[in-house]
Amino acid sequence: MGGFSELIKNFDKTRDYVREFFIYGFKVRGDFDGKSARTYDNEKRRVESWLGDYLHYGTSERGKQVAITVDSSRIATNPLYRAYASCSFTDNDIRLHFLLLDLLSDGQTHSIRSLTEGLADAYGAVFEEQTVRGKLREYAAMGILIAEKNGKTIGYRLTSETPHSLFGRFEGLADAVKFFSCLPEFGFVGHTLLQAAGMKNDCFLMKHNYIVHTLEDVILRQLTDAIAEQQLVCLSYIGKKKIPLEITGVPLKIHVSARTGRRYLILYDPHYHRLTSYRADFIRSIKTCGRCENYGEYAAMLRRNEDKCFGVSFGNRREGADCCKFHMTIRADKEREPYILERLHREKRSGTVECTGDGLYTFTADVFDPNELMHWVKTYIGRIVSIEGASEETSRFVQDIERMQAMYNGRGEEDAAVQ
Repeated sequence: MGGFSELIKNFDKTRDYVREFFIYGFKVRGDFDGKSARTYDNEKRRVESWLGDYLHYGTSERGKQVAITVDSSRIATNPLYRAYASCSFTDNDIRLHFLLLDLLSDGQTHSIRSLTEGLADAYGAVFEEQTVRGKLREYAAMGILIAEKNGKTIGYRLTSETPHSLFGRFEGLADAVKFFSCLPEFGFVGHTLLQAAGMKNDCFLMKHNYIVHTLEDVILRQLTDAIAEQQLVCLSYIGKKKIPLEITGVPLKIHVSARTGRRYLILYDPHYHRLTSYRADFIRSIKTCGRCENYGEYAAMLRRNEDKCFGVSFGNRREGADCCKFHMTIRADKEREPYILERLHREKRSGTVECTGDGLYTFTADVFDPNELMHWVKTYIGRIVSIEGASEETSRFVQDIERMQAMYNGRGEEDAAVQ
């Protein structure tokens, strides 16, 4: 029977466990539908080894619940970065890592054959030349080694540039990397550079630090690569009711929610001939399917339609369909409450704001999906004078306010219902 190991082979599986069991709290052990209870226990122990100081244990009617509890605005380093440092490796990986770096420590350029022979002569470690070649190529891609071609022969040497030497050479670079290590997009890169130089972030804290989204960084990198290379992609996506879907389309842009930090992929779907958005945390895997010849056409379509999205929803419309006109009028005192108007102008996005009366200000926007506005609109309750917009949620919101007004004006529930 295989023993427990903190190392992982499949990060996608670990990402699902961390998200569903320890962050969102959707599941308890009784909900686990994997291979066996032992599998759940092993995954739980791995997470505990990475995040032991941040875990909270509690009980509910559904069973024992384990959750990550942390004030993300008070931590200098995202604890979830530790998950990326838990890669699996073989005995040969370990041996080759130390022995090759020792052979290359003289700073000279060595061929694959000389390194293979050196491993046998110096350490008695016999490896196939193909095995050594694969490890050297891997380290060259990672930037640990530099590959130099001399005729038909490729030689390898250790790079002279290290994070420690770069930080010492360029003033202010260390502080820039410390700041970068806090950012939600690829902050793990900055964190890794600091670790390699034996440094820590001791300068910066992020007030709105959405630490959970680092679990999508692998997916995000693949998406940004596909966008830069104008590739067609096939996504393995978890849809409604946890049903896996295969989606093929052209990735165009990544949108990030200012409210939750959640990332969305904006994709052109050639099957339905429309733009749509997909949550990055629901994407399981990505496969590129070749270069898209009409990429410029689809990117131009996005630019024409993007200002009609208050968030990420393009509605159920194809390009050229009519948008919904949305109006909201609020009351604010320009002299006493300038912060209300400042916020209205700051958060209007593609909408417009104009003074329409004494202390009255009207926000107007043409949007594909008026429902996206409602979370923002509700923050102005108490100041809203009127709302106009053709959507079910807009009508429901107006009806709810009217019922509440009727109730607080002293009329009973039956009278309020009639209103």
